[in-house]
Amino acid sequence: MTVSSAIASFAVVAGMLTVMPGLDTALVLRSAITQGRRRAFATALGILSGVLVWGVAAAVGAAAVLTASRLLYDALRLAGAGYLVWLGIGMLRRTLKERGRSGSGDATDGAGATAAGETWARSWARGLGTSLLNPKNGVFYMAMLPQFIPGGSSHLLMGVVLAAVHDLEGLVWFSALIFGTQLVRRWLDRGSVRRAIDAVTGSVLVGFGVKVALGGA
Repeated sequence: MTVSSAIASFAVVAGMLTVMPGLDTALVLRSAITQGRRRAFATALGILSGVLVWGVAAAVGAAAVLTASRLLYDALRLAGAGYLVWLGIGMLRRTLKERGRSGSGDATDGAGATAAGETWARSWARGLGTSLLNPKNGVFYMAMLPQFIPGGSSHLLMGVVLAAVHDLEGLVWFSALIFGTQLVRRWLDRGSVRRAIDAVTGSVLVGFGVKVALGGA
C-alpha cells in the first residue's frame, strides 16, 4: 500500500463515518440554531481538535494502552458519561428557565442571554471535551489507523495526516450543516423552537451519557 492509496482509502472510510448522524452533529446543529454561526464553528473546531489529538495518540501507541487497560478505559468512559450528562442537564435546566420566563411574561430574550454567557472559547472547549472524553474515538483510531499506515512510513506523521484528512472532511460537513441552518434560522430562532431544540439535544446527551456509563456505547 502506498501513502497516496492509504490516504484515499482512509478518506472513504472516515467520510462515511463523518456524515453518519451522531453526537457531534447534534452539538454543532444545536449551536448553529441557538447560538449562531460563530459559536457553531467554535464547537466544530473543538470537536475536530479532539479528533486530531486522538489520531496522534493512536499513532504513538497511547490508544493501545487505553484499549489494553480495562481500568483506564472504564475511567475514561465514566468521565465521558458524566460530562455528557452534565451538558445535557445544563441544557434542560436552561430550557425550563426560559420557559418559566416566557410564562411569567418576562420580555428578556433567552437566546440573547445564552449567547452573552457563551464565549467562543467556551464553545470550542465543549466540542473538544466531548471529542476527547468519548472512548469510542480512541478505539476507532486504534483499530483503523494501523490498517492505513504503509510499511516503512512514520507512524506519527501518518497518524497526523490521516487525522487531518478526517478533520478536513468534518469541517466540510459541519460547514454545510451550519450554513444550511442559517438559511432557516429566522424560523428556528423562535423561542418555542429554541427551547424544543435544547430539550431534545439535552435529552439525547443525558441518554447517551447513561448508555456510555452502562457500557452500552
